[in-house]
Amino acid sequence: MARIVEVNEPLSFPDYSALAFLTPALQDLEEEAATLMPALAGRRIWMINSTPEGGGVAEMLPKMVSMLRDLGAEVEWAVIETNRQPFFALTKRIHNMIHGVGNGGFSDEDRQLFELVGSDNAKELRKWVSPNDILVVHDPQPIVLGALLKRELGVTTLWNCHIGLEERTPATRTIWRFLEPYAKTYDHAIFSAPEYIPSFLAGSAEVIQPAIDPLSDKNRELHTHSLVGILCNAGLAVEFSPVLTPPFDHPAQRLLPDGSWAPPCENDDIGLLSRPTMVQVSRWDRLKGFGPLLDAFVKLKRRHRAGLGDIPRRRLELLRLLLVGPDPSSVHDDPEGLEVLEELTQKYLALDRKIQPDVVLLTLPMQSRQENALMVNAIQRCASLVVQNSIHEGFGLTATEAMWKRNAIVGSQACGLRQQIRDGLDGRLVPDANDPDGIAEVLFSILEDWSARERMARTAQRRVYKEFLIFTQLRRWLRALTETATR
Repeated sequence: MARIVEVNEPLSFPDYSALAFLTPALQDLEEEAATLMPALAGRRIWMINSTPEGGGVAEMLPKMVSMLRDLGAEVEWAVIETNRQPFFALTKRIHNMIHGVGNGGFSDEDRQLFELVGSDNAKELRKWVSPNDILVVHDPQPIVLGALLKRELGVTTLWNCHIGLEERTPATRTIWRFLEPYAKTYDHAIFSAPEYIPSFLAGSAEVIQPAIDPLSDKNRELHTHSLVGILCNAGLAVEFSPVLTPPFDHPAQRLLPDGSWAPPCENDDIGLLSRPTMVQVSRWDRLKGFGPLLDAFVKLKRRHRAGLGDIPRRRLELLRLLLVGPDPSSVHDDPEGLEVLEELTQKYLALDRKIQPDVVLLTLPMQSRQENALMVNAIQRCASLVVQNSIHEGFGLTATEAMWKRNAIVGSQACGLRQQIRDGLDGRLVPDANDPDGIAEVLFSILEDWSARERMARTAQRRVYKEFLIFTQLRRWLRALTETATR
């Protein structure tokens, strides 16, 4: 059944305004909020999604809720829950089909299950929701809930779909036909790219791109001692001397050549503090392109090195690939994660013994959201190059995070990544996320020309400051909420 998630964010507006480089963005938000907030007075806003942890939506919502409260809004966060396990296999199929992956249709039993879970959760949420409230429902999993409460209570509803595909395929046409009766019930819809908006929502939808919190544990600056301490606490670096803080209760886990999992530096140091590293951090999802990236890395390591200078050649020799994702058993709304990780495990075990030591598969525990975020932050800051080789990507906050950290970024042509990365300016885009040869060529070009990498990294950070920080996102959301609520 639906449950309310407590939000206790440690930071508030004074913490942001204390930093000179964030002050202008915060002032712009406060000035616009002063004119818009009166229209929301007395109306409670509900943020509703399918999980409190794992994935970009669950990461964004606590800060959105907290900052809207700082601006004077009354906001709650609720997640749907169910014991009907086939529901999450169904919603994963829906997720994949919105990305154009999959075939076949939906049975009457599928729709019945989808609506039953939505109805169960709507009944629970009806205890707290009043007709004057505003519901913001995120992604397809809870879409039925919002449609039911709209019909029953007359609440104002917005549906925020964070995923999509710029092409129209048999799979996307099938899934949008399935979702259309629910989506059309909403007063307004939000997408992260104009290409994602289905035709039946044209005229009642707009684009608001996701954003990151620059002071979150995943994105805040880490001074040298903090960075080293986090790596040691998580088991991601060998502790050569005492560190200030104790080890995390749940360290990261690394796949070993015998197929077992162990703390990452149990056999040898990963080299995050010394070796060139290429990192992709994502859910274990086939659409994230882990497999082709691994194949590209193998080709990169084997390519002819004639003509390279001493430093680029040494960089290529020492380069390691880190494939990083959450412990899949902790992401309850993604049952495919274990399967994908097992597929990557088999690819790793089949690697040439000369290349295998240069590939590292890591799972990060989710028992502590803060520790997980700090691990990701430290890994990204140590990376020489961050890759997001998604075959399809709704937006891709892992790319945004890397750009904010002034890191070199290589992305795919997935629509969400093209919204962020301007090829040759903020980073590089590979021609085809399924083509290891093309991926390897782009990776090689950055490893060869380190000055271009530095230039693109600086431009990428400026782009995030202007377009993809939470202050800009909240200004856009306040406009959408007030305009929808006052129609």
